[in-house]
Amino acid sequence: MSGLRREGGGWVIGSVAVGWLLILGLRFTLPALVPQLKTTFGIDNATAGIAITVVWATYAAMQLPAGMLIERVGERRLLAGSALLTGLSALGFGLAPVFGVFLVVCGLFGFATGLYGPTRATVLSNIYPEHDGAAFGVLLGAGSIGAATVPLAASALIGRVGWQPALALAAPLLGLAGIALWRSLPVHSLAANATTTGSGASDRSRSDRARAVLDGIARRSVVIIVIGATLMLFVFQGLTAFLPTYLVVAKGLGQASATGLFALLFVCGAAFQLAAGAAADRFGDRTVLLTLTTASIVPLVLLPFVSGPVLLAAVVLLGARYASAPITNAYVLDVLPSEVQGTAWGTLRTAFFLVGATGSTFVGTLADRGFFDEAFFVLAALTALAVGVFAVLPPRTAT
Repeated sequence: MSGLRREGGGWVIGSVAVGWLLILGLRFTLPALVPQLKTTFGIDNATAGIAITVVWATYAAMQLPAGMLIERVGERRLLAGSALLTGLSALGFGLAPVFGVFLVVCGLFGFATGLYGPTRATVLSNIYPEHDGAAFGVLLGAGSIGAATVPLAASALIGRVGWQPALALAAPLLGLAGIALWRSLPVHSLAANATTTGSGASDRSRSDRARAVLDGIARRSVVIIVIGATLMLFVFQGLTAFLPTYLVVAKGLGQASATGLFALLFVCGAAFQLAAGAAADRFGDRTVLLTLTTASIVPLVLLPFVSGPVLLAAVVLLGARYASAPITNAYVLDVLPSEVQGTAWGTLRTAFFLVGATGSTFVGTLADRGFFDEAFFVLAALTALAVGVFAVLPPRTAT
């Protein structure tokens, strides 16, 4: 943390991390409320999975536009605007009268949060170039804390005000986050770089720029890391979308206990992320990624068979898989050409988030057909495949 303060100041990482804490916390409140969604709107697991897929698919659809906008309007406007628009979406969740309207709001929420994803990454990569792994660890660790605490807070409020007003209460907090982002971030970062360098966007024809983007994302190192990240994201999306429901239906836990274990997943994920980002800076990306992905296979296989303290331990170990994100993010941004970093990063995020978004529908469909346990075995197999992919990842300097 002292290195981050020396390099770029604490206000930037603090405001970006708090915004991500609220956004990710609200996003993962939706899976925790699947039982309420099913009761209120009269839907099944597969339909609830579609709603969560819509959130992630629309989030994915915004990655490329957001990446292009970074180079035109700057991170400050995009991050502050994303926080404010997400707050409006939270109000929409609170007012949705039927599932069709709720589904539309899910799409709006995905679009609004989609502005935040690639932008938070480029601002940290450019402001903290010497400590990017640690910066991403702090950022994504804060997101994990939000994913743990916001669903718990919403669950506590449900009995008093109902699930929809509980979601709407996030709106003023997101408004304050937007103000903090506007006040703390520099006017331009990547946008200024793109317009002041001779190889920037203003000096390229569209065809030259498109070729530069394609050349950047076709690098062997980028292809390998994106395949691995896509597999991990698909598994994580399928796991988190239905873990609370699985704990209630298959393990017989009450919703409060299930939400508590769900929160524990993200608390442990935050701890792993904080350690993993700094560890990757010290020991190398491939070593840490292989350790994390290998460790996260076992709890997926054991989950259908265990209960009590062993179930608790499995959930703790599952948090390790969440720590791969700061490493893969920092790696990709470092090896992409700086002059097309925003557009290339947005393109890649669109691809792997669109694929990853289908994880919730996949698990929900298997659950409705009586294969809830088997879904976790498939997720474990996909994680093992990711281990094989990361095993051939070259060092950043070899790209």
